[in-house]
Amino acid sequence: MADSSLPSPRPAHSPARPSGGAVSVLDLAPVLPVVVVDDADDAVPLARALVAGGLPAIEVTLRTAAAPGAVRAIREAVPQAVVGAGTVLGPEHVDVAVEAGARFLVSPGWTDALLSAMRACGLPCLPGVSTASEVVALLERGVREMKFFPAQAAGGTAYLRSLYGPLPQVRFCPTGGIGPANAPEYLALPNVGCVGGSWMVPGDAVAARDWARVERLARGAAALGGSVTSGATSRAVPTVDPGVTPSGGTCR
Repeated sequence: MADSSLPSPRPAHSPARPSGGAVSVLDLAPVLPVVVVDDADDAVPLARALVAGGLPAIEVTLRTAAAPGAVRAIREAVPQAVVGAGTVLGPEHVDVAVEAGARFLVSPGWTDALLSAMRACGLPCLPGVSTASEVVALLERGVREMKFFPAQAAGGTAYLRSLYGPLPQVRFCPTGGIGPANAPEYLALPNVGCVGGSWMVPGDAVAARDWARVERLARGAAALGGSVTSGATSRAVPTVDPGVTPSGGTCR
């Protein structure tokens, strides 16, 4: 994989920002939409609504038969989107995601076999962790950017704040139990790059194909990045070059 770089949007306090100004998956937007697609025909208008609302990175979970087709459709029809595959549970899912054109991978947890498959495919990835031991095990394997899941159930902001002291070199995308009310608390932490959530793609809005509502909710989620401060430094969100391949956060 040939990495392309965006100007780095994160403040200097981000603990594991890639060198050379490269932008990782965690830096594309303050919120990573976690999308379950039941009908592949919905994928393109849904992605367009999210991008229009300011959320270019989209995680399509591999929980449905329609998911690979949805990833492929978004990749082909919505060049402004950076579409990835989530709920990656094994090497076979890595193969499916790569074949569909995913640009990054997200897993709720990890094993050596899964991590090896992610390394082999060359895509940026966020393996999931929920304990300090899992974080240290990934650090031993050279991974410094991870998904923290299930965030609220695993200890929430208090747990992540505690991890920062001994492990300041790690950044997380907390996911699970996060919504507009508590997302700012997570985004204010120095070891959080973005949060994952699905509140901007409610099931009733998708079922009704109410893409205007999805765009409004996405716009509110994207605005969280500008409203959060850490000390005196505010977060900024980059404009995504349609041709960019996200770099940093790789499992290599």
